[in-house]
Amino acid sequence: MEFKENPAIYIQIAEYVCEQILLKKWKLGEKIISIREMAVQIEVNPNTVQRAYDLLQQQNIISNKRGIGYFIEDDAMERILDFRREQFEENELPVFLRNIYLLKMDFKEIKAKYDEFVKNNFKK
Repeated sequence: MEFKENPAIYIQIAEYVCEQILLKKWKLGEKIISIREMAVQIEVNPNTVQRAYDLLQQQNIISNKRGIGYFIEDDAMERILDFRREQFEENELPVFLRNIYLLKMDFKEIKAKYDEFVKNNFKK
């Protein structure tokens, strides 16, 4: 996993977990990868993953079943969407909107590019 400068790495890890759920690669109610496994997989300190999992627990997206592991809440989807929208609006949308303004891009052009992106990357 390649990390951006902002937001903090633990938030990017939380966003990654949410993305796996939104893409239905990880199912509601299922156990997720352990802190240690995630740390090894994405090459970060386990404490950073722990912080991400703590954030997701605070958001009621995952829960810890002591001695068993972390599980995705059965009703987590709406909370994931709320969390991801908040992160997007705080961190990425201002940069995106600034670039649209500076580059004098038309929303019709952006819509066409968006539609093409979805078609090429998220075929159903």
